[in-house]
Amino acid sequence: MKKIGGFIYPWGNGHFTRMMNLDKSIQDVIKDDVEMHYTSSGEIYQKLLERFPQKKDKIHNIEMPTPIDGKKGPSIALSLLNFLLPLSGRPPLLSVVTNYLRDEGKLYNNQKFDLVINDGDVGSNAIAQRRNIKCIFITNQFRPKLWASRFYLYPGVIYVSKNIEKATKIVVADSPPPYTICEYNLNFPDKLKEKVVYVGHFSNGNTIQSKPKSDMEKLIENVDGFGYWMITGNKSTKKITLENYEKTFQNPEMPNERRIISHATNDPALDKVLGKDGKIYSISEALERKIDWIRIDIGFLSEQEKNTVLNSCKYAVINGSHTAMGEILGGKAKPIIGIPVYDEHTNQIKWAQDKNLGILSTTAKQTVKAVQQINLNYNKYQENLLEFSRNYSTGGTKNTVNIISEILED
Repeated sequence: MKKIGGFIYPWGNGHFTRMMNLDKSIQDVIKDDVEMHYTSSGEIYQKLLERFPQKKDKIHNIEMPTPIDGKKGPSIALSLLNFLLPLSGRPPLLSVVTNYLRDEGKLYNNQKFDLVINDGDVGSNAIAQRRNIKCIFITNQFRPKLWASRFYLYPGVIYVSKNIEKATKIVVADSPPPYTICEYNLNFPDKLKEKVVYVGHFSNGNTIQSKPKSDMEKLIENVDGFGYWMITGNKSTKKITLENYEKTFQNPEMPNERRIISHATNDPALDKVLGKDGKIYSISEALERKIDWIRIDIGFLSEQEKNTVLNSCKYAVINGSHTAMGEILGGKAKPIIGIPVYDEHTNQIKWAQDKNLGILSTTAKQTVKAVQQINLNYNKYQENLLEFSRNYSTGGTKNTVNIISEILED
């Protein structure tokens, strides 16, 4: 039996989601031939323990270096200070990096992995190369375009890309060109072309079990033209996203624009309905009274509810995360308005805008104009989205399992 180590970078949930979708495909195809180990830290380590309660001996907790949260995602200033100084209850980043590389090296020595799969953990690539162990790096970034105000991050980008290069295979979790959402975040040099494989998006592939419609689903039946305003990411990202949305809704041109706001927080206290009469109702109360609603806030959508909302909405407003963009542009063929938090988001939304699949917005006024533009030119966006959707690849996990099998057989 072959032993595989999966190393998951703990900043955000995207790396975890991709790896767990891949794990499902591994279990479906080659589970009897491999023993999976997973390594991460913080919240992602806890999620791994919850997901694999019977395999705790195969879940490894190694603290990985991550930036410090700021008001708009990671704080560059605080993270730089933290490099040499303890800050926000965290030890100096330099000592974290040293311990992390040492501990991962020990894990390699103890487990004798036949193959490692790294999602975001670039240090593991370097360790694998030094030990002559084959390594797959899963990503939607390599050398992202940096905007003028962020030029000082360039040395870090080069450092990370040099470590990504050390992988045996670089797996891009996206459709092949010219339908690659993360294209502006890649910029691979020619020397790496043979290493790079565009496998497709890492769709979970889960079939949504049909259940009786919820009150929320019934409330939005036969309602025309609402927007789906998503709030995702870590705590600071969610906070700034909601603040941006509220500024937009206060614009005098937005009073009649229907919207559903998903907070991605499992808190029923967030669930409420604003009627056109200006009054607040519970969801069940609004349904019972047949309230003509203008806004629905929902803490957490079930998979079925999310699917219903995406099928029914006219457009979606998101922060530009790769997973969400693929699901909405490719899976549902709906235009997006992207309000970025990171440069990664900006690049992906800019790509969608260049392809006439959505609009990039950085201010409340721009978001209002974007809503108006989509409403006025909806047919134009639909034509481009239908073509993109036809070429949207969701075979990422199966294609990656094929790569894993080929490497293990060599």
